[in-house]
Amino acid sequence: MSRIAKAPVTIPGDVDIKLNGNTVTVKGSKGILSYLFNSTISLDIADNVVHVQWNKADKRATAQAGTARAIINNMVTGVTAGFEKKLTLIGVGYRAQSKGNILNLALGFSHPVDYEIPTGISVETPSPTDIVVKGSDKQQVGEIAAKIRAYRPPEPYKGKGVRYAEEHVVRKEAKKK
Repeated sequence: MSRIAKAPVTIPGDVDIKLNGNTVTVKGSKGILSYLFNSTISLDIADNVVHVQWNKADKRATAQAGTARAIINNMVTGVTAGFEKKLTLIGVGYRAQSKGNILNLALGFSHPVDYEIPTGISVETPSPTDIVVKGSDKQQVGEIAAKIRAYRPPEPYKGKGVRYAEEHVVRKEAKKK
């Protein structure tokens, strides 16, 4: 039994949820998100609470139920509060600058890296070494942050590179003579 799927998702007053077959559309102050769920899952909306229903004898349906509940909860959170990931650039000369929908990165390469930001995501650079990725879709925010980090992941000897703000990089000992 999925413990996560049993928990109901409470819908705030400013959020509107609509079901169209297996497609769920969530509308709030930060935007509109929609998702197509597996046919083994059914949703029940009553009194501003969403319950996930599934065939408890089917193991795949049980696994999908927990995932469906988590996705719905993330959609509701995304359209009300939004999600953000913070990245830090560590290294001499490493800097970032946001211009419109282009993020310009200087990461020690012979050329600057220009990353085009997709719609629905905003990228801010409060300082030249900090990047904040914001949006209403949790999956998309995480994916964009991971792509930016992938340009120069932190290396284990000096710790230089792009890392998440809370990330701890395990350092290796340098070669001895």
